[in-house]
Amino acid sequence: MADKHVVRFEPVGIEIEVAEDQTILRAAAEQGVMLMHGCKEGQCAACKSFVLDGDDIEHDRYSTFALPDYELDEGYTLLCRAHAYEDLTIELLNYDEEMIRSGLPIQERIAEVVAITPVTHDLRHLVLQLTGDAGELKFFPGQYVDITVPGTDASRSFSMANTSSRESGQLEFVIRIYPGGKFSEFLDQQLRVGDQLELTGPFGVFTLRDNPGSRIVFVGGGAGMAPILSLLRTMSERGIERQATYYYGARKQQDLCFHEELQALEQSLPGFRYVPALSEEEWDGECGLITDVVRKHEPELKGADAYVCGPPPMVEAAIPLLEGLGVVPKHIYYDKFTTTGDAGDPKVLEAESR
Repeated sequence: MADKHVVRFEPVGIEIEVAEDQTILRAAAEQGVMLMHGCKEGQCAACKSFVLDGDDIEHDRYSTFALPDYELDEGYTLLCRAHAYEDLTIELLNYDEEMIRSGLPIQERIAEVVAITPVTHDLRHLVLQLTGDAGELKFFPGQYVDITVPGTDASRSFSMANTSSRESGQLEFVIRIYPGGKFSEFLDQQLRVGDQLELTGPFGVFTLRDNPGSRIVFVGGGAGMAPILSLLRTMSERGIERQATYYYGARKQQDLCFHEELQALEQSLPGFRYVPALSEEEWDGECGLITDVVRKHEPELKGADAYVCGPPPMVEAAIPLLEGLGVVPKHIYYDKFTTTGDAGDPKVLEAESR
Protein backbone atom coordinates (compact mmCIF):
# COMPACT_ATOMS: atom_id res chain seq x y z
CA MET A 1 0.00 0.00 0.00
CA ALA A 2 1.35 3.43 -0.95
CA ASP A 3 2.36 5.83 1.81
CA LYS A 4 -0.03 8.72 2.48
CA HIS A 5 0.63 12.36 3.25
CA VAL A 6 -1.50 15.29 4.41
CA VAL A 7 -2.12 18.09 1.92
CA ARG A 8 -3.63 21.30 3.28
CA PHE A 9 -5.31 23.77 0.96
CA GLU A 10 -5.23 27.47 1.70
CA PRO A 11 -6.97 29.88 2.02
CA VAL A 12 -9.89 27.48 2.56
CA GLY A 13 -8.29 25.47 5.39
CA ILE A 14 -9.19 22.03 4.02
CA GLU A 15 -6.94 19.01 4.63
CA ILE A 16 -6.97 15.70 2.76
CA GLU A 17 -4.87 12.56 2.75
CA VAL A 18 -3.09 11.75 -0.50
CA ALA A 19 -1.47 8.42 -1.35
CA GLU A 20 1.79 8.65 -3.26
CA ASP A 21 0.34 6.75 -6.22
CA GLN A 22 -2.55 9.25 -6.54
CA THR A 23 -2.53 12.72 -7.98
CA ILE A 24 -3.56 15.41 -5.52
CA LEU A 25 -6.57 16.27 -7.69
CA ARG A 26 -7.80 12.67 -7.78
CA ALA A 27 -7.40 12.25 -4.01
CA ALA A 28 -9.39 15.45 -3.43
CA ALA A 29 -12.20 14.25 -5.72
CA GLU A 30 -12.39 10.91 -3.92
CA GLN A 31 -12.80 12.78 -0.62
CA GLY A 32 -15.57 15.05 -1.91
CA VAL A 33 -13.41 18.15 -2.37
CA MET A 34 -14.20 19.79 -5.72
CA LEU A 35 -11.09 21.62 -6.88
CA MET A 36 -11.03 23.68 -10.06
CA HIS A 37 -9.75 21.66 -12.99
CA GLY A 38 -10.29 21.06 -16.66
CA CYS A 39 -8.53 18.44 -18.75
CA LYS A 40 -6.88 16.39 -15.94
CA GLU A 41 -4.05 15.82 -18.44
CA GLY A 42 -1.75 18.71 -17.60
CA GLN A 43 -2.70 20.85 -20.59
CA CYS A 44 -5.22 23.51 -19.57
CA ALA A 45 -3.71 24.97 -16.34
CA ALA A 46 -7.13 25.27 -14.65
CA CYS A 47 -5.78 23.44 -11.57
CA LYS A 48 -2.54 25.43 -11.33
CA SER A 49 -1.69 26.18 -7.70
CA PHE A 50 1.24 27.37 -5.59
CA VAL A 51 3.17 25.27 -3.08
CA LEU A 52 3.52 27.22 0.18
CA ASP A 53 5.24 24.52 2.23
CA GLY A 54 6.99 21.30 1.19
CA ASP A 55 8.85 20.48 -1.98
CA ASP A 56 8.91 16.70 -2.35
CA ILE A 57 6.54 16.55 -5.32
CA GLU A 58 6.76 14.58 -8.54
CA HIS A 59 4.73 15.32 -11.65
CA ASP A 60 3.36 13.03 -14.31
CA ARG A 61 3.98 14.28 -17.84
CA TYR A 62 2.36 17.62 -18.66
CA SER A 63 2.48 20.44 -21.19
CA THR A 64 4.99 23.21 -20.55
CA PHE A 65 2.38 25.56 -22.01
CA ALA A 66 0.30 24.85 -18.88
CA LEU A 67 3.27 24.95 -16.49
CA PRO A 68 6.42 26.57 -17.90
CA ASP A 69 9.72 25.52 -16.35
CA TYR A 70 10.24 28.92 -14.72
CA GLU A 71 6.87 28.62 -12.93
CA LEU A 72 7.75 25.12 -11.75
CA ASP A 73 11.00 26.52 -10.34
CA GLU A 74 9.07 29.30 -8.59
CA GLY A 75 6.86 26.76 -6.80
CA TYR A 76 3.80 26.38 -8.99
CA THR A 77 2.25 22.97 -9.57
CA LEU A 78 -0.54 21.29 -11.55
CA LEU A 79 -2.72 19.37 -9.11
CA CYS A 80 -3.90 16.98 -11.82
CA ARG A 81 -0.31 15.75 -12.37
CA ALA A 82 1.23 16.22 -8.90
CA HIS A 83 2.12 13.39 -6.49
CA ALA A 84 2.93 14.31 -2.88
CA TYR A 85 5.85 12.55 -1.17
CA GLU A 86 5.63 14.58 2.04
CA ASP A 87 3.06 16.74 3.83
CA LEU A 88 2.28 19.87 1.80
CA THR A 89 0.53 23.20 2.12
CA ILE A 90 -0.86 24.45 -1.19
CA GLU A 91 -2.40 27.79 -2.06
CA LEU A 92 -5.37 27.44 -4.41
CA LEU A 93 -5.22 30.17 -7.04
CA ASN A 94 -8.59 29.36 -8.57
CA TYR A 95 -11.38 28.00 -6.39
CA ASP A 96 -15.10 28.31 -5.74
CA GLU A 97 -16.05 28.40 -2.07
CA GLU A 98 -19.64 27.52 -2.94
CA MET A 99 -18.59 24.30 -4.70
CA ILE A 100 -15.43 23.14 -2.98
CA ARG A 101 -17.11 21.14 -0.19
CA SER A 102 -20.05 19.87 -2.24
CA GLY A 103 -18.39 17.03 -4.11
CA LEU A 104 -20.14 13.76 -4.90
CA PRO A 105 -18.40 10.42 -4.34
CA ILE A 106 -16.43 9.01 -7.26
CA GLN A 107 -18.10 5.86 -8.59
CA GLU A 108 -16.99 3.13 -10.97
CA ARG A 109 -19.78 1.78 -13.11
CA ILE A 110 -20.49 -0.43 -16.13
CA ALA A 111 -22.85 0.83 -18.82
CA GLU A 112 -24.29 -0.74 -21.96
CA VAL A 113 -24.50 1.12 -25.26
CA VAL A 114 -28.14 1.88 -26.12
CA ALA A 115 -27.70 4.17 -29.13
CA ILE A 116 -25.03 5.83 -31.27
CA THR A 117 -26.67 8.49 -33.42
CA PRO A 118 -24.96 10.96 -35.78
CA VAL A 119 -26.22 14.47 -34.97
CA THR A 120 -23.81 16.17 -37.40
CA HIS A 121 -21.16 14.83 -39.79
CA ASP A 122 -18.61 14.67 -36.93
CA LEU A 123 -20.67 14.63 -33.70
CA ARG A 124 -22.24 11.51 -32.22
CA HIS A 125 -25.01 11.29 -29.62
CA LEU A 126 -24.01 8.35 -27.41
CA VAL A 127 -26.61 6.94 -25.00
CA LEU A 128 -25.56 4.48 -22.30
CA GLN A 129 -27.64 2.40 -19.89
CA LEU A 130 -26.12 1.82 -16.47
CA THR A 131 -26.08 -1.83 -15.42
CA GLY A 132 -25.95 -3.54 -12.04
CA ASP A 133 -27.92 -2.95 -8.85
CA ALA A 134 -26.89 0.68 -8.19
CA GLY A 135 -29.35 1.96 -10.80
CA GLU A 136 -28.01 5.50 -11.13
CA LEU A 137 -24.89 7.60 -11.13
CA LYS A 138 -25.26 10.77 -9.10
CA PHE A 139 -23.81 13.87 -10.71
CA PHE A 140 -24.36 17.59 -10.92
CA PRO A 141 -25.55 18.81 -14.34
CA GLY A 142 -22.49 19.99 -16.27
CA GLN A 143 -20.14 17.35 -14.84
CA TYR A 144 -18.36 14.58 -16.75
CA VAL A 145 -17.13 11.00 -16.41
CA ASP A 146 -14.04 9.19 -17.62
CA ILE A 147 -14.77 6.37 -20.09
CA THR A 148 -12.14 3.67 -20.44
CA VAL A 149 -11.09 2.95 -24.02
CA PRO A 150 -11.83 -0.79 -24.41
CA GLY A 151 -8.75 -2.94 -24.63
CA THR A 152 -6.47 -0.26 -23.20
CA ASP A 153 -5.61 1.40 -19.89
CA ALA A 154 -6.44 4.81 -21.37
CA SER A 155 -9.57 6.79 -20.60
CA ARG A 156 -11.22 9.87 -22.08
CA SER A 157 -13.46 12.44 -20.40
CA PHE A 158 -16.95 13.24 -21.68
CA SER A 159 -19.61 15.54 -20.26
CA MET A 160 -23.14 14.32 -19.69
CA ALA A 161 -25.84 16.05 -21.74
CA ASN A 162 -28.75 14.78 -19.66
CA THR A 163 -29.82 16.03 -16.23
CA SER A 164 -29.98 12.85 -14.15
CA SER A 165 -29.74 9.08 -14.37
CA ARG A 166 -32.06 8.60 -11.39
CA GLU A 167 -35.15 7.28 -13.14
CA SER A 168 -33.91 5.96 -16.48
CA GLY A 169 -30.41 4.88 -15.49
CA GLN A 170 -29.22 6.41 -18.76
CA LEU A 171 -26.41 8.81 -19.58
CA GLU A 172 -26.16 10.91 -22.75
CA PHE A 173 -23.02 12.32 -24.39
CA VAL A 174 -22.20 14.44 -27.44
CA ILE A 175 -18.81 13.34 -28.77
CA ARG A 176 -16.77 14.77 -31.61
CA ILE A 177 -15.05 12.27 -33.92
CA TYR A 178 -11.34 12.93 -34.37
CA PRO A 179 -9.18 10.94 -36.83
CA GLY A 180 -6.83 8.91 -34.66
CA GLY A 181 -8.74 9.76 -31.47
CA LYS A 182 -8.35 6.85 -29.10
CA PHE A 183 -11.98 6.79 -28.01
CA SER A 184 -13.77 8.72 -30.74
CA GLU A 185 -12.34 6.62 -33.55
CA PHE A 186 -13.27 3.48 -31.61
CA LEU A 187 -16.76 4.92 -31.14
CA ASP A 188 -17.11 5.65 -34.85
CA GLN A 189 -15.67 2.41 -36.22
CA GLN A 190 -16.03 -0.36 -33.65
CA LEU A 191 -18.45 0.39 -30.81
CA ARG A 192 -21.87 -1.19 -31.25
CA VAL A 193 -25.23 -1.21 -29.46
CA GLY A 194 -25.05 -3.81 -26.70
CA ASP A 195 -21.34 -3.32 -26.00
CA GLN A 196 -20.29 -2.39 -22.47
CA LEU A 197 -18.09 0.44 -21.26
CA GLU A 198 -16.39 1.21 -17.94
CA LEU A 199 -17.11 4.63 -16.40
CA THR A 200 -15.56 6.56 -13.52
CA GLY A 201 -16.92 9.81 -12.08
CA PRO A 202 -18.39 12.31 -11.70
CA PHE A 203 -15.78 15.04 -12.11
CA GLY A 204 -15.85 18.74 -12.91
CA VAL A 205 -17.03 22.07 -11.52
CA PHE A 206 -18.85 23.37 -14.61
CA THR A 207 -22.14 23.41 -12.72
CA LEU A 208 -24.99 25.87 -12.34
CA ARG A 209 -24.45 28.31 -9.46
CA ASP A 210 -27.36 29.54 -7.41
CA ASN A 211 -27.48 33.25 -8.17
CA PRO A 212 -31.14 34.29 -8.48
CA GLY A 213 -31.76 37.53 -10.26
CA SER A 214 -28.58 37.54 -12.33
CA ARG A 215 -28.78 36.78 -16.01
CA ILE A 216 -26.79 33.99 -17.63
CA VAL A 217 -24.78 33.99 -20.84
CA PHE A 218 -23.80 30.60 -22.27
CA VAL A 219 -21.12 30.50 -24.98
CA GLY A 220 -20.39 27.17 -26.66
CA GLY A 221 -19.05 25.42 -29.71
CA GLY A 222 -18.70 21.88 -31.01
CA ALA A 223 -19.05 19.14 -28.38
CA GLY A 224 -19.25 21.93 -25.80
CA MET A 225 -22.96 21.52 -26.50
CA ALA A 226 -23.19 18.61 -24.01
CA PRO A 227 -22.71 20.25 -20.59
CA ILE A 228 -24.56 23.43 -21.59
CA LEU A 229 -27.48 21.34 -22.82
CA SER A 230 -27.47 19.60 -19.44
CA LEU A 231 -27.61 22.95 -17.66
CA LEU A 232 -30.43 24.25 -19.89
CA ARG A 233 -32.44 21.06 -19.49
CA THR A 234 -31.97 21.39 -15.73
CA MET A 235 -33.26 24.95 -15.76
CA SER A 236 -36.31 23.81 -17.70
CA GLU A 237 -37.03 20.83 -15.44
CA ARG A 238 -36.63 22.86 -12.24
CA GLY A 239 -38.49 25.91 -13.49
CA ILE A 240 -35.49 28.21 -13.02
CA GLU A 241 -36.66 31.48 -14.53
CA ARG A 242 -33.45 33.43 -15.03
CA GLN A 243 -32.87 35.47 -18.15
CA ALA A 244 -30.43 33.40 -20.22
CA THR A 245 -28.93 33.47 -23.71
CA TYR A 246 -27.06 30.63 -25.40
CA TYR A 247 -24.60 31.67 -28.11
CA TYR A 248 -23.53 28.57 -30.05
CA GLY A 249 -20.87 28.73 -32.74
CA ALA A 250 -20.65 26.36 -35.71
CA ARG A 251 -19.06 26.46 -39.14
CA LYS A 252 -22.03 25.56 -41.34
CA GLN A 253 -25.69 24.62 -40.92
CA GLN A 254 -24.72 20.95 -41.11
CA ASP A 255 -22.74 21.50 -37.89
CA LEU A 256 -25.76 22.59 -35.83
CA CYS A 257 -27.09 19.95 -33.44
CA PHE A 258 -30.07 19.81 -31.06
CA HIS A 259 -31.23 22.87 -33.00
CA GLU A 260 -34.96 22.06 -32.76
CA GLU A 261 -34.80 21.28 -29.03
CA LEU A 262 -33.05 24.56 -28.30
CA GLN A 263 -35.57 26.49 -30.39
CA ALA A 264 -38.35 24.75 -28.43
CA LEU A 265 -36.73 25.80 -25.16
CA GLU A 266 -37.21 29.41 -26.22
CA GLN A 267 -40.96 28.74 -25.88
CA SER A 268 -40.92 26.61 -22.72
CA LEU A 269 -38.13 28.24 -20.69
CA PRO A 270 -39.08 31.80 -19.66
CA GLY A 271 -36.42 34.37 -20.48
CA PHE A 272 -34.33 32.02 -22.63
CA ARG A 273 -32.93 32.97 -26.05
CA TYR A 274 -30.92 30.73 -28.43
CA VAL A 275 -28.53 32.45 -30.84
CA PRO A 276 -26.63 30.12 -33.19
CA ALA A 277 -23.99 31.59 -35.49
CA LEU A 278 -22.17 30.23 -38.53
CA SER A 279 -18.60 31.24 -39.29
CA GLU A 280 -18.22 29.73 -42.79
CA GLU A 281 -21.67 29.96 -44.38
CA GLU A 282 -24.24 32.64 -45.10
CA TRP A 283 -27.75 31.93 -43.83
CA ASP A 284 -30.73 33.79 -42.36
CA GLY A 285 -29.22 33.73 -38.86
CA GLU A 286 -26.10 35.26 -37.31
CA CYS A 287 -22.79 34.96 -39.17
CA GLY A 288 -19.21 35.22 -37.92
CA LEU A 289 -17.16 34.02 -35.00
CA ILE A 290 -19.27 33.41 -31.93
CA THR A 291 -17.26 35.91 -29.88
CA ASP A 292 -18.02 38.61 -32.44
CA VAL A 293 -21.72 37.74 -32.24
CA VAL A 294 -21.64 38.00 -28.44
CA ARG A 295 -19.97 41.41 -28.73
CA LYS A 296 -22.65 42.52 -31.21
CA HIS A 297 -25.58 41.49 -29.00
CA GLU A 298 -24.16 42.22 -25.55
CA PRO A 299 -22.79 45.74 -25.13
CA GLU A 300 -22.75 45.35 -21.35
CA LEU A 301 -22.88 42.29 -19.05
CA LYS A 302 -22.29 43.74 -15.60
CA GLY A 303 -23.75 41.41 -12.95
CA ALA A 304 -24.13 38.43 -15.29
CA ASP A 305 -22.88 34.87 -14.88
CA ALA A 306 -21.12 33.36 -17.90
CA TYR A 307 -20.59 29.72 -18.82
CA VAL A 308 -18.14 28.97 -21.64
CA CYS A 309 -17.51 25.52 -23.05
CA GLY A 310 -15.78 24.25 -26.17
CA PRO A 311 -12.40 24.15 -27.92
CA PRO A 312 -9.54 26.02 -26.17
CA PRO A 313 -9.22 28.81 -28.82
CA MET A 314 -12.89 29.70 -28.42
CA VAL A 315 -12.69 29.62 -24.62
CA GLU A 316 -9.50 31.68 -24.58
CA ALA A 317 -11.08 34.29 -26.84
CA ALA A 318 -14.36 34.41 -24.91
CA ILE A 319 -12.96 34.94 -21.41
CA PRO A 320 -11.30 38.35 -21.98
CA LEU A 321 -14.27 39.43 -24.09
CA LEU A 322 -16.70 38.65 -21.25
CA GLU A 323 -14.47 40.38 -18.72
CA GLY A 324 -14.33 43.42 -20.98
CA LEU A 325 -18.14 43.46 -21.14
CA GLY A 326 -18.35 43.57 -17.35
CA VAL A 327 -18.57 39.97 -16.14
CA VAL A 328 -16.65 39.54 -12.88
CA PRO A 329 -13.85 37.01 -13.55
CA LYS A 330 -14.95 34.71 -10.70
CA HIS A 331 -18.37 34.50 -12.34
CA ILE A 332 -16.95 33.18 -15.62
CA TYR A 333 -17.16 29.40 -15.47
CA TYR A 334 -15.43 27.57 -18.28
CA ASP A 335 -14.52 24.12 -19.53
CA LYS A 336 -11.86 23.67 -22.21
CA PHE A 337 -12.23 20.56 -24.33
CA THR A 338 -8.58 19.76 -24.98
CA THR A 339 -7.42 17.89 -28.07
CA THR A 340 -4.43 15.73 -28.92
CA GLY A 341 -1.20 17.39 -27.81
CA ASP A 342 1.87 18.21 -29.83
CA ALA A 343 4.00 15.07 -29.99
CA GLY A 344 7.07 17.27 -30.21
CA ASP A 345 6.66 18.36 -26.59
CA PRO A 346 7.95 15.53 -24.35
CA LYS A 347 5.73 16.67 -21.51
CA VAL A 348 2.46 16.54 -23.46
CA LEU A 349 0.09 13.65 -22.94
CA GLU A 350 -2.43 12.75 -25.62
CA ALA A 351 -5.83 14.02 -24.51
CA GLU A 352 -8.96 13.81 -26.61
CA SER A 353 -11.69 16.40 -26.68
CA ARG A 354 -14.77 15.50 -24.78
